[in-house]
Amino acid sequence: MAEHILAIDQGTTSTRAIIFDSSAIPVASAQTELKQYFPQRGWVEHDPNEIVDSAIGVSEQAITRSGLAPNDIAAIGIANQRETTIVWERATGRPLANGIVWQDRRTADKCADIAQSIRARDIRQTTGLVIDAYFSATKLSWLLDAVPNGRKRAESGELCFGTVDSWLLWRLTDGDVHAIDSTNASRTMLLNIHDLQWDSEMMELFDIPLGMLPEVKSSSGDFGVTDKQIFGSEIPITAMAGDQHAALYGQACFKNGQIKCTYGTGAFVLANSGTIPPLELSEREGLLATLGFQVGSKRNYAVEGSVFSTGATIQWLRDGLGIISNAAETSEMASLAESHHGVYFVPAFVGLGAPHWAPHATASITGMTRSTTKYDVVRAALESTAYQVADVITAMESGRKRSHEPLRADGGQSANSFAMQFQSDILDRPVEVANVVETTARGAALLAGRGIGLWRSEKEINSLWQASHCYEPLISESERTNLRSGWLAAVERSSSII
Repeated sequence: MAEHILAIDQGTTSTRAIIFDSSAIPVASAQTELKQYFPQRGWVEHDPNEIVDSAIGVSEQAITRSGLAPNDIAAIGIANQRETTIVWERATGRPLANGIVWQDRRTADKCADIAQSIRARDIRQTTGLVIDAYFSATKLSWLLDAVPNGRKRAESGELCFGTVDSWLLWRLTDGDVHAIDSTNASRTMLLNIHDLQWDSEMMELFDIPLGMLPEVKSSSGDFGVTDKQIFGSEIPITAMAGDQHAALYGQACFKNGQIKCTYGTGAFVLANSGTIPPLELSEREGLLATLGFQVGSKRNYAVEGSVFSTGATIQWLRDGLGIISNAAETSEMASLAESHHGVYFVPAFVGLGAPHWAPHATASITGMTRSTTKYDVVRAALESTAYQVADVITAMESGRKRSHEPLRADGGQSANSFAMQFQSDILDRPVEVANVVETTARGAALLAGRGIGLWRSEKEINSLWQASHCYEPLISESERTNLRSGWLAAVERSSSII
């Protein structure tokens, strides 16, 4: 029996493929950047065909580098950027427009109107989500209004909607399967989080025809097989999950209360909340109640806080300001800033996410003087990630004694020693970096392996998890309090600037 799993991790700024062995250790990988399009202020788009081409291309490269043949791949697991919205023709598979990326803010005003309506509480109680342009429903509604005869064609069954997992699945199976996994579905603002079915009231509210929605499936199971023409062999697809849910699974956060943070384009904090949607906590603290993962009929819910700009902030330092040439040098540069110097960077390039939910906040750097250097700015940029994550975790633990359980970290910025030490300092708790940094892909692989019985239990998977490094807090409580106070004041200023 083949025992290698191909994980496709389709992200916001890149697509990667990693092949894992039966011990969930990477044996080969490939990655390529994905172009983003910014047609107007606040708009962010992807070319759906570029997404597919990149996924197939890196998969072929990873298979070649592994020395395996396509028929040596036991299964494929897909993890994907969530909420990004794509509409295509059922008959031809042709996208009707560019995909609207999760970062896109074009429907922010519409969301603000809905948030003031009598339906706002219904949306929260049904879907677990706050009303924000982040999610798919208003993006999809906008697309149906924007393309010629879009709504009419959708009602007649000519059009398909999908998040990136659905779109990749459709193309990889040559149109045989139109499905979405329950984690991605829970991010559309159209799914009833209690029964995991498309909700008729939400579809009516956003004027979305049921016929264009994909079938909702468990995160681990049968999603069909790849068309033989793509890889030269039919390969079963046995897992799909939104990237953060895959990372939660890859971090082996199987117990209620375990928390992970994935540091990518944004930072995404998820805490396992057991078998009941955490609606009361999420509503009280400006967080999200979401499905954590689903294996078979077993559901694990999670409470989530999404930070919109972390890795994107570092990318802006490189491409916008030109003060760094690559992300790796930021750790040393930040260390060259001798102290905090009172500089705060609030990276609200697309507003602020949880727990602030300030869609019209603007990015700012405060506290600069004539002596401020690029090292101070780089340091403040890295610190902004830690502050934002701390804001989320503080909200998650509201009303409870502060936990000192480790935060499990993964993603690109988890390799940055300055950022992770400051994260531990400002949280006052250990930060454990996973030995496999690409935990999103690992989670997709683990879910795919569960789908074919390669790994039979969460206990077995938990035994595979290891930390590569553990950071312990080093600063005093008074210093921590002063730093947090300065940060919150900077956030307030950014949120009040119109």
